Amino acid sequence: QVQLVESGGGSVQAGGSLRLSCTISVSFVNDYCIGWFRQTPGKEREGVAGIDSNGATSYADFVKGRFTVSGDSAKNTLYLQMNNLKPEDTAMYYCAVEGYRHAKMVVAVNGANAFGYWGQGTQVTVSS
Repeated sequence: QVQLVESGGGSVQAGGSLRLSCTISVSFVNDYCIGWFRQTPGKEREGVAGIDSNGATSYADFVKGRFTVSGDSAKNTLYLQMNNLKPEDTAMYYCAVEGYRHAKMVVAVNGANAFGYWGQGTQVTVSS
C-alpha cells in the first residue's frame, strides 16, 4: 500500500519561506510523477508543482520564480521550497503520486483527477 506523509507546513508572514516534505512509503520502479497540489475551502484542488521520473518539472504560473520542487530518490522524499510567500498561498497542501504520468499533468486542468495516491495534507498559512 502506498502511503504519503507531508510535513513542513506552518504559519509565516508574507515574504517568508517554508519547505514542505513528502515522504513516500514505496519506490516506484516505472515511470511516475509526484506532485504538489493545494486546496482552499470551496475551491477545486489545483496543481502547484510536479516532478517526474525523467527529471522533468512543472510549475503553475502563480508560483513560478518563487517555488522549487525537488526530490531525493534515496529517501523517497519530495520537497517544495516556497519562497516569497503571499497571503493567497494560504491553503492545505497535498502531495500525490501516480505511475505513468508526466510532470505537466500536475498543472493541467483537473490534473488532480489523474493521481490516485494522496497524503493527508499540511496546512500553510501566510499572513499579511
